[in-house]
Amino acid sequence: MRFNKITSAEDFQLINSFDEVKQRLLDDKKYSDRLDKPLAYWALPNDRRLPLAFLGRTIGDLLATPFDELSATPGIGQKKISSLVTLLNRATKEDAGFEPSQAAAKEAPADDSFSTKSPLDADGNFDPSLVSEVLWLRWRETVRRHNLGNERLGRLAPTLTDLPTVIWNTPLEFYMGHSLAEIRRLKTHGEKRVRVVLEVFYRVHETLDLAQGQPHLAIALRPKMVPVLETWGLDRLASESSLSRSEVMDRLTRPMLQQILTDAGQTVHDLAAGRLGIESAPQSVRMQARNLGVTRARIYQLLEDCQKIMAVRWPEGRAILESLCRKIEEKPGEAEACQLLTATRDLFYAVKSEEDEADVEESEVASV
Repeated sequence: MRFNKITSAEDFQLINSFDEVKQRLLDDKKYSDRLDKPLAYWALPNDRRLPLAFLGRTIGDLLATPFDELSATPGIGQKKISSLVTLLNRATKEDAGFEPSQAAAKEAPADDSFSTKSPLDADGNFDPSLVSEVLWLRWRETVRRHNLGNERLGRLAPTLTDLPTVIWNTPLEFYMGHSLAEIRRLKTHGEKRVRVVLEVFYRVHETLDLAQGQPHLAIALRPKMVPVLETWGLDRLASESSLSRSEVMDRLTRPMLQQILTDAGQTVHDLAAGRLGIESAPQSVRMQARNLGVTRARIYQLLEDCQKIMAVRWPEGRAILESLCRKIEEKPGEAEACQLLTATRDLFYAVKSEEDEADVEESEVASV
């Protein structure tokens, strides 16, 4: 459809709308960073009649093309041009101009590089093969907009079981300067590692996409257990009422063990619970090694995972638990609570003593 000749009021309105948004994008410097992004960046899952021929082209390239030439593109009619104008208008809005999507993907571009469909498969599981460059660009933009580049992957991952230990402390900003194709070519980044990295960004985006930024408010993302544990710990530091073993068990130890189950699996969870005496008397490392048929060194190694997990999930917990331990040590009648609290702190935040090191070395020698 050519617009060399205006045949209706709709045609005139469309051309006028295109000229207006073009002028805004080119004249206002605050939009300069958007000119190099592809048009597909502003497509939403429920958009209909997307101008597929334009989705891979940058905003700057489209604005540099005469309107008559755009309208003469094969497969582009009045409705597709109208969609083009809609997408360009989104690019002029604050926070990248995304409008909340209330529907699932009904139509997606043929080229997977520009797909805006959900990255979840039919069973609701995250599928990295469904992630397009456009989705990846959008997720990075969300992280940037909320200043989360310094957050660590391990802090925000749904579980640490699939996240290699070597990248638990990698900040999100490490990946924000790379395209999806570049990440897949990074050394040591196989399919499994790429999947968990992309899922972290996806979960962050899903949490924050509809959150409108307010200049007087900040959004903090933390593991679900952290606010609950910190609230309890700080309340306990300010309270003068007595602390019972059952309260420490229910409000602190069990939630932390649940996080260990999520991040390290059943074996480490059971070893930690056994050391703390959750269901019975506390178990020694020697007893646990004998029960599992492994060396004591292996048991220590597995239990150290608890400390590594809390170091990335709740590093602030060390100071809170140390303060609580000091407080109740001075109180009479709270010996049982103090014993469990101290054991919990030592399991999740302990610094290895020379005695522990000697014990490990002895176990390793005995196993040779």
